[in-house]
Amino acid sequence: MLADPDQEEDFQRFLRRVDDIAKLVQGLNPTDPAVKEQTTAETVKRLHDQENSKEEESKTVVNRTVINTRASDTANAEAWNADGFLAILEKDAKERAKRRKRNEHLANALKEKGNDAFRKGDYVIAVQRYTEGLEKLKDKQELYTNRAQAYLKMHEYEKAIGDCEWALKCNEKCIKAYFLMGKAHLALKHYSESRQCYEKILEIDPQKESLFKDCMNEVNLEEKRMKEEERAMKELQSGKLAALSIKELLQKLDRPDQSILYYMGGIRLLTGAVKDCTEQTLFRTNNGFSILKDNEVVRRGFCAERKNTAEVDLSVSLLFLWQAVCAGNEENQRLLLTYPDVNAQLPKLLSSGVPEIQKETLALISLYSETENGRRLLVRHQDLTKWLQILMTFVNSSDARASSAMNILSDLTEEERFKIQSRVLLSTGVLPLFAQLLASAKLVNQAALARCIGIMGNLCADVAIRMQMAECKECWQACLKLVDECFDVSTPKYQECLFAVLGLMMNLLLESNVIIQHFAVDISGRCMSLLREKDGRIVTRAIGVLSRILPVSSSAVEEVVKGGVVKKMIKFLKAGGQITSNYCIKTLSICTRSNRQAQEDLVKSDKNFSVLLKLLESENEMTVGNAAFCLGQCLVVPGAATSLLNSNVVMILLKHAGGDATRTSVQENAAIALGKLCVAEPRHIVQLRKLNGLAILNSSMKYVHGI
Repeated sequence: MLADPDQEEDFQRFLRRVDDIAKLVQGLNPTDPAVKEQTTAETVKRLHDQENSKEEESKTVVNRTVINTRASDTANAEAWNADGFLAILEKDAKERAKRRKRNEHLANALKEKGNDAFRKGDYVIAVQRYTEGLEKLKDKQELYTNRAQAYLKMHEYEKAIGDCEWALKCNEKCIKAYFLMGKAHLALKHYSESRQCYEKILEIDPQKESLFKDCMNEVNLEEKRMKEEERAMKELQSGKLAALSIKELLQKLDRPDQSILYYMGGIRLLTGAVKDCTEQTLFRTNNGFSILKDNEVVRRGFCAERKNTAEVDLSVSLLFLWQAVCAGNEENQRLLLTYPDVNAQLPKLLSSGVPEIQKETLALISLYSETENGRRLLVRHQDLTKWLQILMTFVNSSDARASSAMNILSDLTEEERFKIQSRVLLSTGVLPLFAQLLASAKLVNQAALARCIGIMGNLCADVAIRMQMAECKECWQACLKLVDECFDVSTPKYQECLFAVLGLMMNLLLESNVIIQHFAVDISGRCMSLLREKDGRIVTRAIGVLSRILPVSSSAVEEVVKGGVVKKMIKFLKAGGQITSNYCIKTLSICTRSNRQAQEDLVKSDKNFSVLLKLLESENEMTVGNAAFCLGQCLVVPGAATSLLNSNVVMILLKHAGGDATRTSVQENAAIALGKLCVAEPRHIVQLRKLNGLAILNSSMKYVHGI
């Protein structure tokens, strides 16, 4: 429903007439002559009525689209035949189509002029151009939503809502109209109506859930802010001592040209007075954040590049104050980051080298990073391109700063925009520092280093970051150095670093490049050495790295086979858990694919293929597929197929070959193994016949190559 009843009635009348004419035109071409005659008569009557109407209907009141500006000569209408009338209607329709096309061209040109004015911030001109466009084409939805957006910038919220309603008349599923209307209602403090608009967006397009959550969160925060400010004002008006204290302290801090010690003392008193949400709100409503903008002494001391003792104390006092007023208060957190000096100084304070300032800066940032809303504020208001590198340097710290920095980094990695910004300086700044930290693992804070490695591993989920890291020669060298030193340092903290770096290597090995190929033999050799570790987690990850590095290098395969990898994998398969087993059988499948020594070693190590047969009955399809592949590869070894005569291998392979596994490799590998089994030892065909499996085998022969 439109806000103006006259406009609503006029618009509805216009739509009804369009519908009536459409029905009449449709009725002029019926199969029934009687219906055609009746429709023609009704059309003539309508044209006659229109001619005699006292109202001029050549255009609508509010930017109305012209329906028919040509008055028909109806004096001799009854004499017209239907064919002649249809020709006139067709000609009229073509003329109207031409006019609409011309008007649409003009409306688009005016829209672009409006858009240009909007981009320049000239919203009044933008509104004028959009309005002129609507005079050319009344039902152009984009002109309504664009004008509504300009009205929002001009704080004319009711007009914005009106335009959104018109846009929805043109397109009832216009998401932009509901979005802008929600913004306008929010500005008018119509919280319920704003939520309804955003709910409509999700109803129209469920894929807009992220936008919906952001919008609803904005409404909730704004409603919360208003309630807090109303409550704080009541307490101030009632004369509550704590409320009056905040106001009085801020007034004293507003005195100009006092000493830096005067302001520092006042800031500390103010910090002590802020104890709950009411005081936080009063600090905000009494312009407490402007102390940095309006007080030159405070601003100069806080922004000084090289701070003296008094300026350090002042900066620490400000950081304490901001922690007090921002803790759990989203609106204060948002407002603080809108001050340019704060935004500019945060990374500088982190890099200041002054432990007291760094500690409290980290504590302040932690208030943001710990919550989803806070993180979004950081990525929205801060340039985070250098933060990964800055926070990573705290791995060199032996105190709580290292842990705080890693907590912040861990939180920020959940934000996609942080990952995107981190790509910028990754190769030039972050990776050289990271390689240096890895190479100095004995000297740095090892607990923080382990977390830092884990964070970098998580960042590898971003393909662009992973590719850059995987191509960094220095990173691979540093990882290998860290692995080498684990044999000299066996402390629990260093073991955590080793565990983390193996996980990082596994993630990087999702890539394949010449650098990885170059280090393949070295990496696989280090992993073989780690198989002697007592920590089962490290052994599992070492096997995982093997399973990913071996496919890129036949030389690496030869080396590990010579080192007895097959026997070791069989040993771990007998005792290992599900994850370890997956990595082990993958490693065996790679080794037996093209290495005859590996095939012979597996036959010797796994008597009668007892381990592989057990794996073939696993519920994990990847494990089954790799086990079937290994079995098929090893059947070329003399006597291997014969050793399976008294087993149920035919039945197991037949089940998988004719099964419906999600992974087609399970069926393919099982069929290949079954075919090779029968070729190598024809007596298995007897069992196959008993199980009525020849048809399945025949249908699966398309998978069997070289038999």
